[in-house]
Amino acid sequence: MQEIPLPGRKAKIVFGALVAAVAIATLIPHESSSGGEIVPIAKRKNMPGISMRDLNGSAWALSEHHGKPVLINLWASWCGPCREETPGLVRLANDYRSRGLAVAGIAVDDTDRPVREFVRSFHISYPVLFPEGPSPYVSAMSALPTSFLVDKQGRMAKVYVGAVSQKEVRADVDRLLAE
Repeated sequence: MQEIPLPGRKAKIVFGALVAAVAIATLIPHESSSGGEIVPIAKRKNMPGISMRDLNGSAWALSEHHGKPVLINLWASWCGPCREETPGLVRLANDYRSRGLAVAGIAVDDTDRPVREFVRSFHISYPVLFPEGPSPYVSAMSALPTSFLVDKQGRMAKVYVGAVSQKEVRADVDRLLAE
């Protein structure tokens, strides 16, 4: 698994939201890292609310997807492993949309132009969110890409650090859909 450490000066990443970082870090159980199993239901923690605008200015909120599993992928246009995993995420989103999976990407680029080019180039069909300010999700990351798999009740089921395998995510989503 390849991952890219976050650069030190990216404004959206290093904004010093220590309280938010600590809050989200307590929600990420150690056994939920990539390559591991899904966190058992009894040990899952509620995800903090997330509400952002997508690249078209439409509102997107995690709470609107209650009752569905959600995959939230944090990425950047300049990130090689992000480019590697994106085609699989697009296929996953398209294949599982009718089964109830919601996928959203959070771009951590400094400007939206390269993000828009990336979305066009990879034919991304799911919402791509662009944080306008501090986000606990962004501040909790240690590397790109990072993805959070949320269960139907809005609880953290798994965290993937580095480029995620489409096969692994499909198996994890199938398990959450069966719960």
